[in-house]
Order: sequence, then C-alpha cells, then structure tokens
Amino acid sequence: MGYLAKLLAASAVCALVQPAAVQAQETGSGDAQDSGIRMRDDLVLDAIVVTARRRAEDVQDVPLVVNTVTAEEFAELNIRDFTDVQQLVPGLQLGTNANSFGANAQIRGVNMDVNASGFNNTIEFYQNDAPILPQVVLQQTFDIAQVEVLRGPQGALRGRASPSGSMIVTTHKPDLYEIGGYVASTANDIGTINVNGALGIPVIEGVAGIRVAGIFAEDEVDRVTTINPTFDGRDPFARTKGGRITAVVQPTDWLRFEGGYQRVDRKRRNYDQAESFSLVSDVLGDSPVLVTPGDRNAVAEDSRHSTEKYEIFNWQGQASFAGQSLIYVGSRLEQDIASVEPLDHGGYFQGFDYYQQTIGGAVATSHEIRLQNEEMVAGMFDYVVGAFFRKTDSGNTVFRDGPITLPAVFGGGIAALTQQDVYSLSVTDEKSFFGNLTVHIGDATQISGGARYIKFKSSNNITLNAVNQLDPADRTLLVSTPLGIGLNESNIDTDKLIYQVSAQHNFTPDIMLYASVGSSFRPGLFAVGDFSVNQSALERSFQRTDDETSTSYELGLKTTLMGGRMRLNVAGYYQEFQNYPYRVPGSSGISGVYFVDYSYDQASQTVNPRVNRFNFVSGVPVEVWGMEGELSLEATPDLNISLVAAYADGQIKDGVIPCNDFLNPDGVPDSPASAPSLGELMGVVGSDNISACTVNQAASSQPKFSATAMAEYSRPISNKVDGFVRGLYSFYGKSAGDPTNAWDSVKQYGLFNVFTGIRDPQGAWEVTLFAKNLFEMERVTQRSLPLSSQYQTLPLQGFGPTGPIFGSPQNASFTSTYTNIRMTPPREFGINIRFTFGAR
Repeated sequence: MGYLAKLLAASAVCALVQPAAVQAQETGSGDAQDSGIRMRDDLVLDAIVVTARRRAEDVQDVPLVVNTVTAEEFAELNIRDFTDVQQLVPGLQLGTNANSFGANAQIRGVNMDVNASGFNNTIEFYQNDAPILPQVVLQQTFDIAQVEVLRGPQGALRGRASPSGSMIVTTHKPDLYEIGGYVASTANDIGTINVNGALGIPVIEGVAGIRVAGIFAEDEVDRVTTINPTFDGRDPFARTKGGRITAVVQPTDWLRFEGGYQRVDRKRRNYDQAESFSLVSDVLGDSPVLVTPGDRNAVAEDSRHSTEKYEIFNWQGQASFAGQSLIYVGSRLEQDIASVEPLDHGGYFQGFDYYQQTIGGAVATSHEIRLQNEEMVAGMFDYVVGAFFRKTDSGNTVFRDGPITLPAVFGGGIAALTQQDVYSLSVTDEKSFFGNLTVHIGDATQISGGARYIKFKSSNNITLNAVNQLDPADRTLLVSTPLGIGLNESNIDTDKLIYQVSAQHNFTPDIMLYASVGSSFRPGLFAVGDFSVNQSALERSFQRTDDETSTSYELGLKTTLMGGRMRLNVAGYYQEFQNYPYRVPGSSGISGVYFVDYSYDQASQTVNPRVNRFNFVSGVPVEVWGMEGELSLEATPDLNISLVAAYADGQIKDGVIPCNDFLNPDGVPDSPASAPSLGELMGVVGSDNISACTVNQAASSQPKFSATAMAEYSRPISNKVDGFVRGLYSFYGKSAGDPTNAWDSVKQYGLFNVFTGIRDPQGAWEVTLFAKNLFEMERVTQRSLPLSSQYQTLPLQGFGPTGPIFGSPQNASFTSTYTNIRMTPPREFGINIRFTFGAR
C-alpha cells in the first residue's frame, strides 16, 4: 500500500503538470490575450518573512532551518487541528496525551514528554512572542497568521532554552485603517462541524483597532467505538469552543501597545483503539472477538473523558527612539483540566470498571524586556539584549481505584473498592539574561553570536494524602483514612550559560552558505505516576534526571534560483546530548515497565506489594545525525510545487534505562506478552523493585526519514472565477516505534490529500471539496504490549464461627488477548466554504 500510495500521488502531481504546460503555451498566444483571461507576469515566489532572530527578515537570510505554515496554507489545506501542521513539516510529530494532561512533540531525532514536571520541552512553543504550554496550542485552530518552526537549539535569542527547536505561533492583529475579517465553515462525512471566523475594526483610524475571533467545532475524535456494551451508550466526540480578542493602540509612530485575551474550552470522550494480539503473535492465542486495525474498535466498556479550560492573557509594549526599540512582552496562562480514565484495560471485569480521576490546574506567568536596534549601529552592528522571567505553579490530585475481589469459590465478585488520594505540587521559577550581536562585514558576510545565562529553581512534591474505601455498588465514600505520606520529592536549583554562534556568507545575492554551533540546557525531569510507598534508590533514580546539556553543529546552503522562481535549501547537522531524558513509551497500565509497587492496605493498615506498570525515565547519552532539505518552485504562472524532506538518526549510546527483564534476566529488554506474577518479578528485581538495562537504540519513535510534497494548479474559468486543484502527499519511513517492544515496528506509509474547487481571483471567497487520506491508508503507528488488568484478591484461609476467614489482599493480574494501537487518521470527504473581506 505504501508504494501504491506513492505511485498514485506521483501520478496526481503529473496530472497537474500536464495541463499546466498547456496553459503556459496558451498564455503566450494571441488567442489567450484576446479572450480576456487574466495573465501573470510576476513569476517569482512570494517572500517569506520570519522573526526567528527577533526582527522581520526574509527566511532566505536567516542562518538556520525555518519551516513556515502561513494563514493561506491553514485555509487552503483545511488544517483544523494544530497537530496537522506535522503533515507540512517533515520530521515533526505532534500529539496530545490521552489523559489531556500535556502534549508531545518530536523533531530532529528526539522526543518530548510534558507529562512530567520541572523541565523545559524539547521544542518550546510561543504564541505572540510569549511562551505557552504545548497542550494549549495543539487544539482546534482559528485566526492564525503564521507558524514558524525553527529547527536546532534555541534560547540564545528567545524565551526558554530548547535543544531541538521552537514553534512560534502568531495570531492575526487588527488593521488600524480598514475593517476586515473572514468566516469559514467545514463539514465532512465523518461527523465534523467546524465554524470559525474573525472581525477586525479600526476603532480610531490609524490609532486603535480591535479584532475578535472565535471557533465552534465538533467531531468524532478518531471514530473509534467499542465492541462491548457501554455504560452510557455514547459514541466518541470532542467539542471545542473558543474565542480571542486582540487590541492594538498606536498613538504615535514611536509607541505601540498590544493586548489579547483567549479562552478555549474543550470536552472529549473517546476510546483507546485496540487490535487482537494474534494479528502479530500467536503467543496468547485467539481473541474472543477478532479486532483488526481497520475496524477502528476498542474493547473497553467505558470511555476516557475529559474537560479542559485554558485562558491566556498577552500584553506587549514597544517604544522606539533614536533608531532603537525597547520592547516588553508579558503573558499569563491559567489551565484547568479534569480527566477520567478507566483502568480495567484488560477487560477482566464484566459490567464493572474502576478508574483514575485526575484534577489539575496550573498558572504560568512570564515577562520579557529587551532592547534592540532598528537602524544598524555604526553601519555594521545589530544587537539584542534583554531579560526573561517565568513562574509556574501547578497542582494535581489523583484518585486511583483499586478493586479487591472475593476468592473464586465465592464467585470472584467485588468485595471492596479502595481509592488512593495522591497530590502532586510543582513550582518553578526561571530567570535569564541574554544578548546577541551580529556583525555585518561588507554586504556579503555576517558573524553572529549570542548567549543566555539561565537561573532555574523548582520544587516538586508527591504526597499520599488518604486511602479511601468506596461502596462498590455506587462508589460512595464509606471510610477515609488520612495519611500524609511523602512519596517523592525533587528540588532543583541550577544555572547554566548557553550560546549560539553562526557565520554566513553570500557568494551572490541568491546563494548563501552558513555554519553554526550552539548549546542548550534543560533542568532535570521529574516523572509523576509512581505512587509506591516503599521506593528503592534505583526506582527513584528512574523518576528524575540530572540536568541535560547538548551541543549542535550545523552547515547549510540557501539558494534562490531561476530568477526568483525557485528556492533550494539544504542543511546537515550533528547534535550530542548528555543526560537526555529518555522516557519509556506508554503510560500506567498500558506498556511501560513492570515494577513492584507497594500500596497501603486500609483494612490491615499494612503495606503490601503488587505488580504495576509505569513509564519511567532515565538520563542517557544521545547522538543525532541528520539532514534537511527544501525545494519550492513556481513552475508556471499557475503551477507551484514544493518538496520538504528530513532525515534524523538519533541513537542512545550505552544508556542505562528502566526495562522489562524478567523473562531472561540478561540486561537486554524483554517484550513480555503477559504480566509477571509478583513472585516472578520479585525473584528478579529483588529489593530494587525494577530492572535496568544498558542499551544502544533509537532515541525517538519517529521515522528516520519523512517528506512532504505539495502542488497546486489553478486556471481562470472566467474573469471572476478561478478553478484549482491541489495535492498534499506526506511520506513517513519505517521506524522501530518502541525499540523494547518486539511487536511495535512501523512500516513506511504515505497519506495523500486532494483539494479542488473554485475561488475569487482576489481571494474574497473560496469553495473547496476535499478528500483526506484519499487512498484510505491504514497503518498502525504505535502498538502497546498486551493489555492487562491489575487488582487484588482476598485469599481464603479457612472458616470460623462467624464465617469465612480471609487473609490480607494479594496481588493478581489478568492479561488480555488485545493490545492498544494508534493508527493513521480515517479517510474523510468534506467541503469548506470561506469568505473574506477587507483587511483579512
């Protein structure tokens, strides 16, 4: 299927090229001119302006790899969810965590996991120049002006240090002279309704303006439904409501103020997709019901569900004087999330489920002030100096159920339902001071150097507050025992100086070669989720890491060819990490690593061991080699083509990681098809509670090679209407997925989207029919170990005068014949209608 998809995609592009050649001949004839059909004589690529170096520049003048996604591309390619940006930026993978707490991104051969505390991201996100949490960005999109993806170490010039890149999101601002806006609506055949729009008004012409934007969207998430009767009988759905108001005041040419407020509310109910394990292995035998990836089915009896609320305040001020600018940027983010996850992953209990409920909030504030030149100093210097401050305060409460069953002789029903009440608190305080100087040596050469001194403090604490006893019938609270047992604590107080140096030379105005070297830093990671009350030193070491450092070397070539009709850029890089925070794929109960978990038993007031799973973390050395390339071509007045490709090979080098190593204890990770018994696991791990392995393996689950090809052909139908067809093909090479999971390898595949319709030549309206994943490519992109359910059972010790005598609860587990999977999105056919007016 992968080769067929590529062949069909190539055929589609060829089909676009053929009529374009005919059109090129027609536009040169007298008949074409006499017919009144419009002609273009500006056959050059549009300039792309970016702010990668904190000032507006042509992307071809910037000495680093920058991929952009414009407002036009968001509209033309029907990008509704921000995660779809990855289809246009090879090597980039975006996604939100299943429990809605956090999001993840991957680029240049390494991962990011924000479902942990006290560390910077691999990729830092910014909205309107202020740092923002990834999960706030990775939502339904509306009124976005441009996205810039900066590859390589960042931080010397912008906000926070990040080793792999930054994503800069800019929203539309009001025009001070003209009313303008848009309305867009999308509907498809798989339950999606999306309406968004914006209106900008100059309140005082040339002085003050306001822009209001909003969105309402509903969809069926990934369309995964369950094969089992559900408790509520509802299908998956997600509903997003959001709005943004932005104001600009510019009383004079030298003074400007901006302010904005955004709120997004989201509700989601979805199921974890499953497949029969027998499709990849015969170890566990056949499933009761065969489930294939194409079925898009789950086996759970209840869904995950969550509610999310995000509020963002942004404010900026800029004063210009004597050729200099003083700029201040501030932000405040408030986040509230509640998530409920069913824990009977293996489906052991029929007609009953137990849950983990997580309730959390976070507040983050940031301030940045910087001084930079507007006019070149002494005819050869550009500079930026400034300071950055950020504080975050977050707290989560986790209520985790634990069922206790009667012995099999009594039917094995639920005897009791316990609940652990765990609270985590994280506070961070970051201060940094930065500066950058660029020296222009003549018109052809630039040397730039910058540094940032970072002072970082954080405090992270986990406390077992109480053990509760619930009524199994209606989950009402029967007994609560306050505990206040400290489970884990991490305090970080560290500082670091990072730097970025680059040199570039223009051999001609259209050919530029650059070289750069830069460092980055991230404070240690603190992973939350192991709530054992008796943790070993090794176990604790796999929940926090030391500070990460990295150094990157890059060499690139940027060219503008064919009189401005073509851009061809290539770059190669090498990056070395120390203490890179590698996190085991999965989450508690799904994949992860088995360990001995000591839980508090309320009835006996004792601590009892059991088998559990968690995706622990460890600091490891990593090396990454990679190349990136970009080609854009205005082939004819009506045909444009672009191709972007990325290759990244990130490898852990002799890193010690937490692992499953109880099948064959030899220091090599196992791929267990079923959970071990408590005795089997304790016999291997002893008092360490967990196994460790030294590995040389991939540092990321993303494919090493990926590429995107896009083409658009348009042709005037009349003086008032243009017709168009555009295609987008995204290719993903094979990958190992989770290298410690023998069944998680991913084959190469490609997704082809096609769009066709009519539009106003001046862009006032557009009607588009589209098909996404046109060839219905179905590929499993992630596969867990077989699902299991963890619970406790009461051993029967005999009978007394008043009835049976039970011992203390003992650990038990059940392994199902299913695994959880993620796969490519479903095929969809839809229509998008968009109207714009005035200053858009």
